[in-house]
Amino acid sequence: MEISLVKLFSRDGASEAYKLPLELSEMEIGGVIYPLLESQPVELTLTHEGNYVLKITGGTKLKLELSCARCLCPVEKEFVLAFDRKIDFNLTEEEREDLGEDSSFADKNFLDVEALIRNELLVQWPIRVLCKDDCKGICSRCGANLNIQTCDCDTTVPDPRMAAIRDIFSKFKEV
Repeated sequence: MEISLVKLFSRDGASEAYKLPLELSEMEIGGVIYPLLESQPVELTLTHEGNYVLKITGGTKLKLELSCARCLCPVEKEFVLAFDRKIDFNLTEEEREDLGEDSSFADKNFLDVEALIRNELLVQWPIRVLCKDDCKGICSRCGANLNIQTCDCDTTVPDPRMAAIRDIFSKFKEV
C-alpha cells in the first residue's frame, strides 16, 4: 500500500493524517513467511517540514505467529510499532546511511507503508522465541516433542577422550 507524497510536498508545513487498514495476511521476514493473526489500522501523520524534509509519526499493533526455537510449536507474539522518523530527501542515499537514516520505504513521490512496517518489525524482532521459559524442546534422535511426551532414546553423551577405546571394542567384539 503506497501513499502519494506529491501533494504533500507541494507546500511547506503541510500535514496529512491517515488511518489505513493493513491488508496483509502474512509477513515475510528473512525469507520466512509468518501468518498475521491480528492487526490494528495503521495510523500515520505525514508532515512536510519544508525543503523536502518529511516527518513520519504514528503506529500500529500486530500479532504474528512465530515458531518456538526449541520445540517448533506455534507461538503468538504481539508487536506494538511506533513510527517517529524524519527523512531529508535533499541528502544522497550514502549521506542518509551515514546518518543512520533508513529511507528505503520512501522516495519523493511515494511512501510504501508495508515496507515501513516491515522495517519497524525488524527492529523489534526477538532474538529467540520460546513457547514457555522451561520448554524442553524436541528429541535429537526421534523428534518427539519432550513437552508432550517422553522418549526412550539414549541421550548420554559419550566422553570424547574414550573414542579410541570405543573404536577398539567395536572392531574386536571378542575383547
